[in-house]
Amino acid sequence: MYRFLLLVASATLAAACSLAIPQRGHAAAACATSSYSYAGVSSINARFGVSARISAARRPKVLKGHVAAWVGVGGAGLGPGSTNEWLQVGISARPGEDPALYYEVALPNRAPRYVMLKGHLPIGKTYDVSVLESRRHPGAWRVWVNGTSMTNRIYLPGSHGAWRPIATAESWNGEALGTCNTFAFRFQRIQVAAKPGGDWEPIDGRVLADTGYRVQHERRSTLLASGG
Repeated sequence: MYRFLLLVASATLAAACSLAIPQRGHAAAACATSSYSYAGVSSINARFGVSARISAARRPKVLKGHVAAWVGVGGAGLGPGSTNEWLQVGISARPGEDPALYYEVALPNRAPRYVMLKGHLPIGKTYDVSVLESRRHPGAWRVWVNGTSMTNRIYLPGSHGAWRPIATAESWNGEALGTCNTFAFRFQRIQVAAKPGGDWEPIDGRVLADTGYRVQHERRSTLLASGG
């Protein structure tokens, strides 16, 4: 099972600058020196959901661990009592496998649960993915793909009005430092929910780009995150 870490910009990311997203990210000087690396965007303010149209722009080459592109809320240490708590949905890939559509939920004091929704995804095919807090049930969230709910309500204690959404690509090197996983994921129409239940608006964000990875702005609310 994967263990995706959803981290806020100030936690471990090497670069964070206000949007608008720069036209070109920093060129990769070397493979990442930490286990997890990120390239994407984080909302400046707490919101009630996040959505994007995502696709694998080219076939990932995963030597160790995994790569992924996802939208989500929460994070390591952001649950009650500094527990891990998050919800995310997106595309993932492991060594020797085609990309897969998935979601993952981590509840306080429980192991994260990875759920594959669809395997063998075509390269370039887009998927509209989102996580959204319920309008009538504060702290209860659902995962959505292409306008269809993929889950029942998932209660995330302490989440109401507390978390800054993220849309990012991720690489985990399987704890083998120096391993170069390569990927390119495209994020289009990145939006956040201003209210529970919706009221979508373009993300008000900061760029996240760890060493060896970059974010390229293609047009408003659209970016290409790549690495390796």
